[in-house]
Amino acid sequence: MNIVVFGGSFNPIHTGHAMIASAVAQIDDVDQVWLMVSPQNPLKANDELLPEELRYKLAHLVAKECRSVVCSDFEFNLPRPSFTYNTLCRLKEAYPQHNFRLLIGSDNWKIFDRWRDWKNIISEYGVLVYQRPDAMVAAPFPEGVTLLDNLPMMLISSSYIRKQMRDGKDIRFLVPDVVYNKLEYGRK
Repeated sequence: MNIVVFGGSFNPIHTGHAMIASAVAQIDDVDQVWLMVSPQNPLKANDELLPEELRYKLAHLVAKECRSVVCSDFEFNLPRPSFTYNTLCRLKEAYPQHNFRLLIGSDNWKIFDRWRDWKNIISEYGVLVYQRPDAMVAAPFPEGVTLLDNLPMMLISSSYIRKQMRDGKDIRFLVPDVVYNKLEYGRK
């Protein structure tokens, strides 16, 4: 199977994440998208992270709503912080029958050279980049990198949602209903 790994903190998972996962799962040469919940992103501060089990549970609920999207806690059993290349190598060891590619947003593509073993990720696995309206990128791209420029775009972020939650604002429509109904905060 051809698996696209969509990793992230999903802090919390939101409508934009669900929309992208669902759209990528429907690309002809993609069999499944795996939402890979990261317990610790090495490039982000962890002071605002929701508990990892809650983030996984919410991502799992969203994945159940999307055809050919599954949720994985694979990184929960790896050393922390989670480095993507290590995760991809471990996935290939655990599932040698699958082909893995990485899905990232254009915001991450702009800093991809700061990722550990980024050249190996491109050469050994390949990278799909979806456009974000706040971080547009353009060709040329190295071999092994594909821009998905025909996907819907939504300017929404988990950090904005967390701010709304801290401020006691309603987050309905920013997150899928299954997430909204499980979060204890963010509602007046």
